Amino acid sequence: MTTTALIVGDLQAGIVDNYPFAANVLPAVERALSAARASGIPVVFIRFGLRASGLDVAASNPLISALHGSGTLFHEEFPETLVHPRIEPLPGEAVVLKRRASAFAATDLDLLLRAQGIDSIVLTGVATGAMVAATLYDAADRDYRLTVLSDACADGEPDVHDFLINRVFPARGADVLTSHEWTARL
Repeated sequence: MTTTALIVGDLQAGIVDNYPFAANVLPAVERALSAARASGIPVVFIRFGLRASGLDVAASNPLISALHGSGTLFHEEFPETLVHPRIEPLPGEAVVLKRRASAFAATDLDLLLRAQGIDSIVLTGVATGAMVAATLYDAADRDYRLTVLSDACADGEPDVHDFLINRVFPARGADVLTSHEWTARL
């Protein structure tokens, strides 16, 4: 039984279709998805969505307020928050809805992983400085082993991506590999 899961974060229709940096990671994510599925590695998709009513938006949080106010792009009830069709989840693959940067914050992700005996996660998605970093720190605090696929993550600010991938994540104990390197090890 595998103890690793592939996490695909925030690659939802509205983000991929509106932010070119996000669309650029799809080939690497598709490669990782295909290899994970062929190897029996569970895949968990993470999507970001806020209630259209704004009940989960604190006035003291300017970033979340701005995302909520940007129209339906980040409203959970709208198709823009669904996983992008190019990487659509297969039947039985988990999809976790989150309302903040970390995929663990107020979600059942940890429960899903622990129930399957997962102790190692491979992170992909956008943005490197948001979802990927927040999830990595949270996962490290929960004692998961960590791998980040450098070409399957991106940030609107390339220098932020590069700094996190090349300096911060390795210093925090994460293995940083390309999707090609990771799939070659399976």
